[in-house]
Amino acid sequence: MKNYVSASVLSADMLELKKEIKKLEISGIDMLHFDVMDGSFVDNITFGLPVLQQVRKATDMKLDVHLMINDPLRYASAFADYGADMISFHIESSSDTLATIRKIKEKGVKASVALKPATSAEEVFEFLPYLDMVLVMTVEPGFGGQDFLHGTLDKISVLRKKINELGLDIDIEVDGGINAETSVLVKRAGANVLVSGSYLFGAADMAAAADIIREDLPC
Repeated sequence: MKNYVSASVLSADMLELKKEIKKLEISGIDMLHFDVMDGSFVDNITFGLPVLQQVRKATDMKLDVHLMINDPLRYASAFADYGADMISFHIESSSDTLATIRKIKEKGVKASVALKPATSAEEVFEFLPYLDMVLVMTVEPGFGGQDFLHGTLDKISVLRKKINELGLDIDIEVDGGINAETSVLVKRAGANVLVSGSYLFGAADMAAAADIIREDLPC
């Protein structure tokens, strides 16, 4: 499968967000990863609908929205209307999983289910036929800049094996601690959409950094 890089806006300079987005575009970044946290599902509060609306006006980049909120079913339509191209929500949330997937799909947006590090791959198996992507958190959700959790690699492998067995065309996204070294590990396990924040935004050459984590593994 083709590899993609999704840049986490959580690591951007928020006072210069429009300039940061232009930098992403110039650097050939594939998607912008937009983390929504409600201060309840996770112990942090980040961005909401008004910010997403302005980001949508500022760019034609694919907007990869990750809802870390308690009731994604309630808000899925609004995030779709405000410009999301892909919406990931957590299987651990209070919303009915299948109903939330259907609500997202009804809006013409790609649907993804996200898994915390402690949640097993098997939890999402029954929903795979309805999904465009599965997001595996490779750190605990809530804050950027955390160290990669190597224990999540087996989960990625199990998911990719099951997806292949079912003959489905589903991306596996990983989010947390992705850099030049860990990108090799997650791609080897079966991931192909790599979210990166501090590694990309802290790079002297963002385009080169993105190419490194996007490149195919040697045969």
